[in-house]
Amino acid sequence: MNKSRWFSHPWLSVLLAGSWLLLQHTLAPVHLISAVLVGLVVPRLLHGFLPAMAPVRLVPAVRLLGVVLWDIVLSNFVVARLVLGPLSRPRPAWVTVPLALTHPTAISLLASIITTTPGTVSCTVDEERRHILVHALDCSDAAQMAVDIKARYEGPLLAIFETPQKQAGDSA
Repeated sequence: MNKSRWFSHPWLSVLLAGSWLLLQHTLAPVHLISAVLVGLVVPRLLHGFLPAMAPVRLVPAVRLLGVVLWDIVLSNFVVARLVLGPLSRPRPAWVTVPLALTHPTAISLLASIITTTPGTVSCTVDEERRHILVHALDCSDAAQMAVDIKARYEGPLLAIFETPQKQAGDSA
């Protein structure tokens, strides 16, 4: 067996091994060995079902993680104030966000980020029309919310997953 087949999804292997250790609540040698085995064997068993690993640019990924975590914390306070406030009047809205992303993993991550952020839920990704439909708990300007989603999340996802089309031939 070649190495790429056994370790073709390194991030999944690390995530599985780490999760196994967290579930065990110990770093005993037997659990370290079992974590390594789970991290190697499970992705190998699922190899035929998993898509090819996309190259990920680390610096934009770390920046996006920071933005998402910050937005989740802020959104929790905003939603709590909106829900618990005595005079709050939420303005729910449907927001259509046009997609520039083409990579399936990037599109899935965008939908997950939107859903994970309190106050918004991604309802559907329309691949034919190239947009994602988002329900917002409180939105006064749907167009501005779409612009914000594209700038805060889709732009970094483009930098992480998509290869620049023009840079290969641009020298002028």
